[in-house]
Amino acid sequence: MNIRQVRKKIKSVTNVRKITKAMQLVSAIKMKKAQAAAIEARPYQDNIDEIIAKISASLDAKYSLLLNTDDKAKQKDLVIVITSNKGLCGSFNFNLFRYMTRSGDWKNRDFVVIGKKAATLIPRFGSKVIADFSSNQPQNSVSAVFQLAIDGFLKGEYKNVYMIYNRFYSVLKIEPVEEKLLPFAYKTKAPMVKEKIEEYLVEPDPYKIIDALLRSYIEEKIRNAVIQSEAGEHSARMMAMKSATENANDVIFNLTLLRNKIRQEKITGELLDMITAKESVEVS
Repeated sequence: MNIRQVRKKIKSVTNVRKITKAMQLVSAIKMKKAQAAAIEARPYQDNIDEIIAKISASLDAKYSLLLNTDDKAKQKDLVIVITSNKGLCGSFNFNLFRYMTRSGDWKNRDFVVIGKKAATLIPRFGSKVIADFSSNQPQNSVSAVFQLAIDGFLKGEYKNVYMIYNRFYSVLKIEPVEEKLLPFAYKTKAPMVKEKIEEYLVEPDPYKIIDALLRSYIEEKIRNAVIQSEAGEHSARMMAMKSATENANDVIFNLTLLRNKIRQEKITGELLDMITAKESVEVS
């Protein structure tokens, strides 16, 4: 390898570094926006969680069809999968797909996808994608996804409805999770829920508000999952681009050393040629 080739490689890697650095900055800005959206949505999510927790022990199946399991329903599940539209985000999508392959039977599941990566991969496993809501603004599709899932469940086309997505904990911690949406069953976490239930008075009659409340709760869970996935995607892409930028810096450093070494060898060779020529003239 000559010095010209090394310089060409340095220039090429430098251009790559500029691109990855720019993508890192863009992803960082998008991540902050996604985190801000999650923070803004948190008060509503916390309040509706508290309401559901207070009344969960007294929920009766007669209050809402969302609480019932239809014995006549087909032995098939519907799964809502949330992924990214684009790549270059490290293992963000790979970890989710690996989790999916371990967690369920693909043949007895139909899928609703939010994200082009899921729309591309799922059919390769022989499963059916009944709806693709991939877009640059996935939050705009939440209501349509929710309505599709509710209709399929109430008509008996699906026995259960699940949701699989990447939950965002921090920039360094993003984990795939699976949540059961329908039939609805709330898992109490706080030990003092019983006290809250005894103090909680439902007005008007629970029969009139439970169904609407559960629908709002499930739709909000889907929306929150989309927000979590977006924050995780931009975090993963930012970290991937940061790693790529650091690797490019290492490559440039090593290529620069190689260039200097080749140049030094060339200069040394020229000096030796001059000295040899001078000594030959003096001897003669």
